Amino acid sequence: MKFLAVIDTNVIVAAMLSKKMDTGVVKILKEINNNEHLFPLWHEKIIEEYNEVLYRAKFNFSKEKIKKTINAIQNAGIYTLPIETEELPKDPDDVIFWQIAMAERKNNAYLITGNIKHYPDKDFVVTPSEMIEILELQ
Repeated sequence: MKFLAVIDTNVIVAAMLSKKMDTGVVKILKEINNNEHLFPLWHEKIIEEYNEVLYRAKFNFSKEKIKKTINAIQNAGIYTLPIETEELPKDPDDVIFWQIAMAERKNNAYLITGNIKHYPDKDFVVTPSEMIEILELQ
C-alpha cells in the first residue's frame, strides 16, 4: 500500500540527531529511503525550510548528510502545490506543511510531526511512531 505524507522539519532534525536506530523518527527516514510504502510530499518552500533549519550551526550536521537526506525526500517524494485553507496551524512557519497535506487529503495524505499541538486536531496529523504503526498494519 502507498502512503503519502508531509514530513515536518522537526521529524528530520530528530532523526538526524538520534543515536538510536529504532526510534520512530529514524524509521520514518528509513521508510522514505526504502521507497516502497511512504512517499513524502514536498514543495520548494518545504525544501527551503529544511535547508534553513538543517544548516543551523547548533546542529553541526555535515553538508553531505543534509544533501543526502533532502535528496532522498525529493527523489522518493511527490512535488505538490499548496492549497489555501480556512483552518491553519498556529505557527506561520507550519502553514506550508498544512497546505501541502491538505492538497493531497483526497489521497489520504498524512502530516507527520513531533509537534502535534502546533496543528489543528485531525486524525491525519500523526507522530512518527503513529505513522510507523499505520505502516506496520498495512
